[in-house]
Amino acid sequence: MVTTGIITVSVFILLILSILFLPKVKIGKVEVGTYWIIALLGASAYFICGVVPIERVAEGVTENSAVNPFKILVLFFSMTLISVFLDETGLFEYLANRAVALAGKKQISLFVALYLLTSVLTVFTSNDIVILTLTPIVCFFCKNAKINPIPYLVGEFAAANTWSMALFIGNPTNVYLATKAGIEFLEFSRVMVLPTLAAGVVEFSLVVLIFYKKLKKPVEPTAVSAKIEDKLSLIIGLIHLFICLVLLVLSGRIGVETWLISAACAASLSVSALLVATIKKRGYKRVINTFTRLPWQLIPFVLSMFVIVIGIEYRGIAEWIGNALGDKATVWTYGFSSMIAANLINNIPMSMLFSSVVGGIGKSVYLKAVYATIIGSNIGAFLTPVGALAGIMFTDLTKRCGAEYGFKEFIKYGVIISVPTIAIALLTLSIV
Repeated sequence: MVTTGIITVSVFILLILSILFLPKVKIGKVEVGTYWIIALLGASAYFICGVVPIERVAEGVTENSAVNPFKILVLFFSMTLISVFLDETGLFEYLANRAVALAGKKQISLFVALYLLTSVLTVFTSNDIVILTLTPIVCFFCKNAKINPIPYLVGEFAAANTWSMALFIGNPTNVYLATKAGIEFLEFSRVMVLPTLAAGVVEFSLVVLIFYKKLKKPVEPTAVSAKIEDKLSLIIGLIHLFICLVLLVLSGRIGVETWLISAACAASLSVSALLVATIKKRGYKRVINTFTRLPWQLIPFVLSMFVIVIGIEYRGIAEWIGNALGDKATVWTYGFSSMIAANLINNIPMSMLFSSVVGGIGKSVYLKAVYATIIGSNIGAFLTPVGALAGIMFTDLTKRCGAEYGFKEFIKYGVIISVPTIAIALLTLSIV
């Protein structure tokens, strides 16, 4: 157990340091994230030091269960592909520009419009895609309109990591934790809609209260472009998203696993997009861009963390953590501990670890602990930049766009907003 502890702690410390000081390294003309390399080295160390038998890992990777890491990755990447394709058609930019145009000269109207847009897009796509897409647009508009981008960036990031709790597909952590617990798509939303709504209202109110004086200043008129060139591709993308969501909702009743549904929809969309590109003779740039933009580095990261979590479980560490947390005040204990843990080791490793930790508690409180952990994994993302990969991407984007939103500012607003938000979300969950 000592060797396991040393390797695991070292991996988590190096993950934090890499996120803070060296998130990427450049190899030739390609930028590579360091987080997955560290995770891969940690998993390799597990094998070299005999922490976990290869047979046990092989069993976990090949088992025919919903928590098979390959099934989870297929589900996540399939939904991400659909979201990225819609973004490639210009939908997200179009909606953002329309929101700006409709808001007029009032900053508060603009803030509300962008907050609502972020929330709706996050619910039906995923938080990572929304952050990657809207952050540059927000920075660009604020620069042109000569207004402070911080209120909009804070509101956007907080909204993306709160409303992502509403649906099963909103965050990779939702997918992993809910799948491991055997929670179906519709059941997930039945429980999580009210905590998400309550958290969203509190969070929105806090952001407006904090930045009200800045949002009272008028906006200088700015020319915006809001036009979609390829409407056929957009319609095809929206149809696939709609069909996929409907089938995911019905997955429990029709007896088809969610990863198969999402994979079939993503494959159908890819073929349809290729056919449209061939018939219209417009080239395959959109399809190529869609596949290029997928977060491929998550594959080695998730698989490596899966090995580490199996090792932690195999050596009894997960059970020890579960005993330490206990089964009293489960919602609050697991909600806040998962939030803190996410900001120590990132929310994806935390979710994989806690999925094993909650397995050792009583059945009567098991689901409470799972849902509380889901809340912690989402809202914990805007406590510090370490909390989620979305935070790493977000801070990198704001820096590239010239917005002065550094580590200190992130934590300052993160603490003020995330603590009351998670408190109301957990309170609502305990009532539900």
